[in-house]
Amino acid sequence: MIRIMHKGDFIKNIYLIRHAKSDWNNGKLSDFQRGLTKQGMHDLETMGSYLALRKVKPDLILSSAALRAQLTADGLAEKMNYKDSIQYMDELYLTKPEMIINVLSLQDDQYESIMLVGHNPALSELANILQDENFTKLPTLGVLAITLEVDSWEEIKEQCHGVIDFFIFPKQFKYYMPGQIRSTLE
Repeated sequence: MIRIMHKGDFIKNIYLIRHAKSDWNNGKLSDFQRGLTKQGMHDLETMGSYLALRKVKPDLILSSAALRAQLTADGLAEKMNYKDSIQYMDELYLTKPEMIINVLSLQDDQYESIMLVGHNPALSELANILQDENFTKLPTLGVLAITLEVDSWEEIKEQCHGVIDFFIFPKQFKYYMPGQIRSTLE
């Protein structure tokens, strides 16, 4: 379903981002302590460059407190030249979409756009709650941008009828990378 937003509509934007590819090589680390692979770090550069090129400027970044999510949030923030603090939250680690909705509903309405870095399956489930398309799975470092027709974060709820603005993920750039992104990686 395509819905046209009209000037004057109340709009909030949310960017749902699954952490970059995580490292499973050190069996002594807990799931919470796992970092990123070399591929995850490379993908982080690519995706961060794309978001910067697209001029994505979140007002607030919320991230799971798990190390791989923190590293993802930090890397994207650096590429986008985000200068404010990032809120790392235990509540966003291995949680349910209802908890994420609760966290979002408590955010100050001065924020028009929030970037949320977390984990599956909660993020994919949340994507299906916030918009009407059938969204199957957010891949590692997938970015799903959703526009919500609400004027307060308190209004976020099931069947919010948001609209997907864009959906990108690293494998889209495997065979073709626009020159503008490539030049930021050199």
